[in-house]
Amino acid sequence: MSPRNKLYFASDFHLGAISYASSREREDRIVRWLDTIKDDAAELFLMGDTFDFWFEYNTVIPKGYIRFLGKLAQLADAGTKLYFFKGNHDMWMFDYFKNELNATIITNELEIERGGKKFFLHHGDGLGPGDTSYKILKKIFRSSICQWLFARIHPNLGVGIANIWSRQSRIEGGRTEHLRVHQHEWLISFSKELLKTRQYNYLIFGHRHLPLDIKLSDNSRYINLGEWVNYYSYAVFDGQKLELKYFEKSDKVQ
Repeated sequence: MSPRNKLYFASDFHLGAISYASSREREDRIVRWLDTIKDDAAELFLMGDTFDFWFEYNTVIPKGYIRFLGKLAQLADAGTKLYFFKGNHDMWMFDYFKNELNATIITNELEIERGGKKFFLHHGDGLGPGDTSYKILKKIFRSSICQWLFARIHPNLGVGIANIWSRQSRIEGGRTEHLRVHQHEWLISFSKELLKTRQYNYLIFGHRHLPLDIKLSDNSRYINLGEWVNYYSYAVFDGQKLELKYFEKSDKVQ
């Protein structure tokens, strides 16, 4: 068996969208991907919007995703360290994955150093200029008062309301993402500002739904992980270099 020496990064699985059939097909693909990395993955970073909706009541979690969660349990039991980032669709994660998978839950950013390389990791929502209305909503949704109030709603009603809300997302709506001119890409602007005061070799995000690998300086790269409805993209760091890759390459990848 090969040594566990690689870091894997993936984002925006949006499990639960667009339909049950679509989600199950995507879940099966994700499980096949996890099967290919299970022997060499030292750490797996799931960087937000893993689920199209997630809320943990004290004794209830959303049903489904059993094959995916079972595969994560297999990786965790074999020694892979798991990280779950809260995205804009699954920000209401609490301690379920910590207790069951010994996962680390990341609310905002995570800074790490591996193999002499410095990483800045964040789902990507609410960063950079613009998107003021979402930034306000994010503060409301993440507040303890909002979470307490939502927990008072019966799960059948609460999950139903959340699913209706999730259908307004770009994934659900089938909207195609396009790369803007760099100075208008919020996450690129954010990354450039951050690099003025701190040094990172890799700034890795999800949220944007476009697989991107853009050189920001001689020593820094902006990586967007894309999503798994259209692209099936992810990144892997082998201790020396980081690559953006595609699993079962989609015909949307040129």
